[in-house]
Amino acid sequence: MLSLVSLFLEYLKQYIKTRLVYRWDFLAQFISDLLFQAVNLIFILVIFSHTTQLKGWTQGEVIFIYGYFLIPWAFFASFFNIWTFNDRYIIRGELDRILTRPVHSLLQVLMENMTPESLLGVINGIVVMIWGMSALEIEWAWYDLLLMILFIFGGVAVYGGINILLMSISLYTDSKNDIQPIIFNIGNYGRYPVNIYHRLIQIVLTWILPFAFVGFYPASFLLDQQAWRELAFLTPLVGLSVLLIGIVCWNRGIRHYRGAGN
Repeated sequence: MLSLVSLFLEYLKQYIKTRLVYRWDFLAQFISDLLFQAVNLIFILVIFSHTTQLKGWTQGEVIFIYGYFLIPWAFFASFFNIWTFNDRYIIRGELDRILTRPVHSLLQVLMENMTPESLLGVINGIVVMIWGMSALEIEWAWYDLLLMILFIFGGVAVYGGINILLMSISLYTDSKNDIQPIIFNIGNYGRYPVNIYHRLIQIVLTWILPFAFVGFYPASFLLDQQAWRELAFLTPLVGLSVLLIGIVCWNRGIRHYRGAGN
């Protein structure tokens, strides 16, 4: 474990060195992320400019759910940033380099692509949550903050597990295109109350692609919504299960992988 921590710190130092060479890239990424989140907030405000409730949810509650969602998303974007896995590691053959080293291949891929500056999204999420709470009357117990931290890591595990599962599919094919963008566009539905969607979509977001455990179910618990209380408590278990499935599929895919070839 100590050797892995030491290796992580070495990767982190190298990443910081490369980012300091192009300081404006860091600022540009932060501003673009902020604008993207602002657009989503404006979308919520536009909806509630025409109605006072959305399937029983008030504007403050929906904003709170969106703000909570931004926190696990920030951790995911920081440490599971593998959007170009197919092109870089499969098509260009960089996975062959990874497999010659005596460290688990998945850890190497994740550490090579981490973007710690995305953790600034945690601050944005907290600010948005506070904004949503300002219009609500919520009393938190002393243990709610501990549960929130547990729920956040459960949500990160859900996103991370699904991402690893999608990457493992690439190990069976040399296609440059993958289904990650499609799947994660579906994941955007998890940042809003799931009961506003069709019943079929609710089932998909809960039991097939459980993105609702990233944002909605944990946030509904913090909002004292009793209807989804039991599902909220399943968040860490669902996250761990999805992450383990992703790792198992990755290990099987690595055994199947035959190299970039020529």
